[in-house]
Amino acid sequence: MKAVVSTLAALALGLAAVPARADEPPPPLADNGLVRTPPMGWNSWNKFACNVDEALIRKTADAIAASGMKDAGYEYVVIDDCWQGERDAQGYIQPDAKRFPSGMKALGDYIHSRGLKFGIYSDAGLKTCGGRPGSWGHEYQDARQYAAWGVDYLKYDWCMAGGQHAPSSYYIMSRALQETGRDIVLSICEWGGSKPWLWGPQVGNLWRTTGDIYDAWEGVKGYSMGVMNILDRNADLHPYARPGHWNDPDMLEVGNGGMTTEEYRAHFSLWAMLAAPLIAGNDVSAMDADTKAILTNREVIAIDQDPLGVQARRVSKQGDLEVWARPLQGGGRAVVLLNRGKASAPIRVDWAQLDYPAGLKAKVRDLWAAKDLGTMKGGYQASVASHGVVMLTVQP
Repeated sequence: MKAVVSTLAALALGLAAVPARADEPPPPLADNGLVRTPPMGWNSWNKFACNVDEALIRKTADAIAASGMKDAGYEYVVIDDCWQGERDAQGYIQPDAKRFPSGMKALGDYIHSRGLKFGIYSDAGLKTCGGRPGSWGHEYQDARQYAAWGVDYLKYDWCMAGGQHAPSSYYIMSRALQETGRDIVLSICEWGGSKPWLWGPQVGNLWRTTGDIYDAWEGVKGYSMGVMNILDRNADLHPYARPGHWNDPDMLEVGNGGMTTEEYRAHFSLWAMLAAPLIAGNDVSAMDADTKAILTNREVIAIDQDPLGVQARRVSKQGDLEVWARPLQGGGRAVVLLNRGKASAPIRVDWAQLDYPAGLKAKVRDLWAAKDLGTMKGGYQASVASHGVVMLTVQP
């Protein structure tokens, strides 16, 4: 009871600091200094949904460490929904003992022993999306528990949140995490309903901008959307991304079987251009060669991880043919020529679209071909496959 009383007192303290009106942003918390480039890692949900246990997580950590993914920059191993059991007599959340018999501290230690970081999932409501206990009313208690387990990353969802005020709910958990004294990334998974790009930078490190992704090039299925639908929802959000605070178009579907290799290559390229978190969602212990080649392309990853941290803009759209561009540290540009159509087509980028002088001479490199294309004056044109991309760097 004493622990519950202290939790409620801390909750009241947190509520006193949050905004009273839905249109009033919360006061900014101190920047936690984390993820100055977009976080990279793996999450269990897209491939395994609720079918998670400690054997799967250990096997995945082993595969990330051994497959080249860790060396390419992937570091967070995040257990999504359905790890939870019940709360103990003092109200502390416990793992599902059948699925995680060794406990979360032991599992976190195992992940850390592989040179990786430990991520976990909860929800701002009474229950998670999978019907497990949420964190509402237990935010400070759960934050302390996560810190004791060695958690480095929290994905915080928005199911069964009722009439809660999203900025306030996420503010409370963010403050609770900071008060543990442990560095824990906060991933806001509110699905974009209350425009978290407006308040997320003052509360968390990344914020979901849409409903869930599903493994398709295009389409809407319930609350889930295909890659192109999510891309369009993020097109105008570039002003809000910056180091330590990122728009999150949801996790990667690369390797899950619903798209072609060409489409997966485009998906990965566009997420890199968006300065998005690169959170793999496949079975990394059973990757085919194409999936591994996409997820570990160092040159594409370098665009995502560029220290300048500027999200791409769509600088040209002519029907199904688009040009996306973002500035890079050092004065270069990253460019994606995107063909959303059903047949191959030529797409051209002009240097003026990149805020360069129209007559500039610049070196062009194709990142998927890993090939220097020479010095071009004024622009560059390439034939782009259906549902494909050509990804370039342009350097004066």
